[in-house]
Amino acid sequence: MKMNKLLLIALNLLLVCSLVHAENAVKISAEHFGNLGVTLGKLQAASQVPLLTAPAKVVVPPEQEYVVSASQAGLITKLNAAIGDKVKKGDVLVELNSPDLLSMQRLYLKALSELQQGSFLYQRDKKLVQEGVIAERRWQETQGQYNAFLSEADEHKQLLQSAGMTTSDIAHLSKTHQLSSKLSLHAPITGIIMERMAVAGERVGNLAPIYRVANLDELWLEINIPQERISVLKIGDAVQIENTDITAKISLLGKSVNPENQTVLARAVIKGNQSAIRSGQRLNIQIIQASASPIFKVPNTAIAQNAGKSFIFVRNKDGFAVTPIIVIGKQGEESIISGELSANDDIAIQGAVALKANWLGLGSEE
Repeated sequence: MKMNKLLLIALNLLLVCSLVHAENAVKISAEHFGNLGVTLGKLQAASQVPLLTAPAKVVVPPEQEYVVSASQAGLITKLNAAIGDKVKKGDVLVELNSPDLLSMQRLYLKALSELQQGSFLYQRDKKLVQEGVIAERRWQETQGQYNAFLSEADEHKQLLQSAGMTTSDIAHLSKTHQLSSKLSLHAPITGIIMERMAVAGERVGNLAPIYRVANLDELWLEINIPQERISVLKIGDAVQIENTDITAKISLLGKSVNPENQTVLARAVIKGNQSAIRSGQRLNIQIIQASASPIFKVPNTAIAQNAGKSFIFVRNKDGFAVTPIIVIGKQGEESIISGELSANDDIAIQGAVALKANWLGLGSEE
């Protein structure tokens, strides 16, 4: 009696659904369509294919990074910037007390004095040789000596400039002859202080690094690509940083494989200052490539699997056409697919499991 009741219920369910199974179709009468819990949606045309995800590191381009170093040995008397500070080109970052600078200034003033004396002799002998009072040989000697003084003064001036003295500082020294051991180090660019390598009161040697400054208007992503996947990438492919709206473009594909992890370096350029990421940060990215052929975006719930192949259910007048597809990429809860499809097609975005069960003649089971 109990068995007969169960059979009767099963027959009633089949009659309610009015399902007729065919090899590539699921036929459903219009009045019983809602009983399967199917939700319809439109195919969304897509233009880009998500190729792969990979780890990446945010780095500063080397040409955008500068080190402020001590141009002379001395004692750091003051530091004017901390890590993270924004500085402008020309700002004084470091004040040094350098005894070596005094010696350089003294030699410059000596060379300047000799040049002034040599200039006086040069002008005098130039006039005398024009009047025929002195011999041509003496005039040539005077010219040679003057040029030597000029060259030496210029050399010492350039040494002072290399030491960190500005043109106005040197002009002031030339005018007043007042020596000073105080030396100021200036910001070479407008940027951000990334690192400080010294403290006030520390004695540093010549060329000792003190600050690292970077312009963050452009950042790079260094991406580790599995060597077997590098062939599918190309210059110009888009890169999407996970959990952000930030995108980049691949500008370099490496020519060597890292023997430790069998990956190839790819570089992507991020244009514009980005507050959501930081230099040195490690994150995950997805590489996206433009597609030359028609592709579509569908929810993962719209896809059914059978015998290792993928299918979606396209609505028609009799029910649904079971349409084979190729899944060419995934982005979160959505997949990118290709197949004999049209952007005007209505598809089952919910209830694909029930449709698959009926397509395969499994009743309500998958």
